[in-house]
Amino acid sequence: MSSTTDKIKGSANDAAGAVKKGLGKATGQKDLEAEGTAQQIKGKAQKIVGEAKDAVKKAID
Repeated sequence: MSSTTDKIKGSANDAAGAVKKGLGKATGQKDLEAEGTAQQIKGKAQKIVGEAKDAVKKAID
């Protein structure tokens, strides 16, 4: 995957996770809230991978 793709997918997962987390919190569904938190973490990790790829590419160039 390209760095841009990683960053886009990461942002999407982060946003979707935030929605799930908020919905779970609002409705008292702890499992949905936990799922949202996990998805946010996944999204943040994907964004970091994309940024690292950019850094490596810039270092090589």
